[in-house]
Amino acid sequence: MSPRAVPVLRRTRGDVAAAAALTLVAITAVATAWLSAPVRDVAHSPASTTPPPLAASAARDATLPDNLTELYTAPAAELEGVYRPVVAQGLIISHDRHAVRALAPDGKQVWSYARSDREICSLGEAWTDVVVTFRGPAGCGDVVSLDALTGQYSATRSAVAPDTVAAVRSNDRVGTVSEQRVELWRSDLVRTVEYGDVEAPQEPEMQPHASCRITSALTRTELLAVTEVCPDAPEQTQLRLQDVTPEDSRKPEIHVSIPLPSPDATLVAVGEKAAAVYLPHDGAAEIVSYDLAGAELARSAAADAPLLSDPARALAPATADLPHHMTWFDGSRLYLFDPVTLRTSLVVEDVLGTGAPAGDGHVVVPTATGLSVVDTVSGEVTDAATVPRPSSGEVYVAIAADVLVERRGGELVVLGTPR
Repeated sequence: MSPRAVPVLRRTRGDVAAAAALTLVAITAVATAWLSAPVRDVAHSPASTTPPPLAASAARDATLPDNLTELYTAPAAELEGVYRPVVAQGLIISHDRHAVRALAPDGKQVWSYARSDREICSLGEAWTDVVVTFRGPAGCGDVVSLDALTGQYSATRSAVAPDTVAAVRSNDRVGTVSEQRVELWRSDLVRTVEYGDVEAPQEPEMQPHASCRITSALTRTELLAVTEVCPDAPEQTQLRLQDVTPEDSRKPEIHVSIPLPSPDATLVAVGEKAAAVYLPHDGAAEIVSYDLAGAELARSAAADAPLLSDPARALAPATADLPHHMTWFDGSRLYLFDPVTLRTSLVVEDVLGTGAPAGDGHVVVPTATGLSVVDTVSGEVTDAATVPRPSSGEVYVAIAADVLVERRGGELVVLGTPR
């Protein structure tokens, strides 16, 4: 019996047409994906070489240069909760609405990162990174962290978030706060805690106070402090002291809730195990600090605080750290706090913003005429320099290597000795 012949398969015109159609569909899909991919809107220029970290050498003593001069300026678009110039690893971080640039103290660009399709919501530095939050279709939840020295990617995250946020940060955590909620991230940008009204929660009843309106937030090491006003007690503010790393990031672990006798109370300082609040008692304001058990640690009189008249400014207070003090700028004066009890240890009057360390036991602060160096124990002015400015608005000071950096509104002004 002879074997049956196997018919030869021939390609027909229909096969060719079908293959061409499938190829066209595939090419169209790839092109559409490429055209719509966020990476197309990213302009990323890392450092060509890794520069060495720059020490804050300008803080080595308590004197100012005799010939302090404006060296150059750079943009610093105004962002909620971002007051001081952002300085990371000795580099000055300049930014506009869409881009960040790292500048060496001499003004040369080291690296840059931009998103043409996203606006910057928040900016900060922690660990050895610069952390930038962008506003996307789902709110201010597109986050990237970049190595401060090189601009190389460290981590990214994307999540649903409020459309308007303020920056909140410490040396250990970075995050955002809004009237709806606060959340913090660790160095890999994994969220460690969220608190407040969570949109589309995965499980019900994880948040104990979702109906409350958050009025301020500060964090340090393992402590997150939040003030909020709740519908069941609108005449009070609730101070919540909680862990930054609960067992489940979606379920806060609150150490203590402290009712405060004013709906306008707001945080002004936070320590590792304490928080201080400003209480506006009708012209007899006070600053009171509490520990993790809710016990009062310190109480002192305070003046009216001009900055706190704007709820957006109160949400993330204008604070800065010194080696032996925490500080808060109220719009007219700078308060210095003991780092453990948060007792008010000194008030520096007639300043324009927060200052920067200037040698052991001194702080350089911005004034109407320029810069002054103040002894943090006695309050004595030990040195001063005249700095011409076009206006008398707020000024915040930082140090980068051998230069001083002032933030004046939407501009960074770098001061130093002409080379």
